Amino acid sequence: MNNVAITSSPEPFIVVEGVSRRYQRKGGPAVTALEGVSLTLPARGMVAIVGPSGSGKSSLLHLLGAMDHASEGEVIVAGERLSGLSEAQLAVFRRKKIGFVFQSFNLIPTLNALENVMLPMEFNRVSKQERVKRGKALLEQVGLGQRFTHRPNELSGGEMQRVAVARAIANDPPVVLADEPTGNLDSASGEVISALLEQIAQERLVILVTHSEKLALRADRVLHIKDGKLLDAA
Repeated sequence: MNNVAITSSPEPFIVVEGVSRRYQRKGGPAVTALEGVSLTLPARGMVAIVGPSGSGKSSLLHLLGAMDHASEGEVIVAGERLSGLSEAQLAVFRRKKIGFVFQSFNLIPTLNALENVMLPMEFNRVSKQERVKRGKALLEQVGLGQRFTHRPNELSGGEMQRVAVARAIANDPPVVLADEPTGNLDSASGEVISALLEQIAQERLVILVTHSEKLALRADRVLHIKDGKLLDAA
């Protein structure tokens, strides 16, 4: 566990108020993925979301990242109510405020490591000179200074995930969301990624879904979800 106290921020950065998420199945009853979830999270630190398969972990992560809409309740990030944003505004919000790390890496196979890291900055209209400078610095930071021109199929799984981590913080977002970031990695590579996320959490909020007990133990706070309900107090 790192030294960042989960209560170090004077005001919550993320507030979830009575959030429920229901999905309507064609020809069948609605399925409740989340029910009455409330919590507050600070501006930095690492939070792990754990629970059995189908418990609502990924649904909560998607709501926090503005990738889905709540059926009831509110998600407020940095004072901004996501329910009040249009689809275009949500896209801008995701681009500027959220970095994503996926279990399957989600790198673009035709781009090399540097180009993959630079891509989010291009969408944010950062100059090419700055994109190259920051992209190289980030790859150096994750230990891939010798892999700038390597494409994903020339990298190991651990190296691809390190590229993905660098890409997630390319636009310096205040929040990084990671969905099973070590799920496709061997133990040694998983340890490297865990350490990187822990380092990143010194400066921003990292929220991750994981089945890894080792990774969860490194978090400042662990949220337990079962049957769509948060078992922890807000």
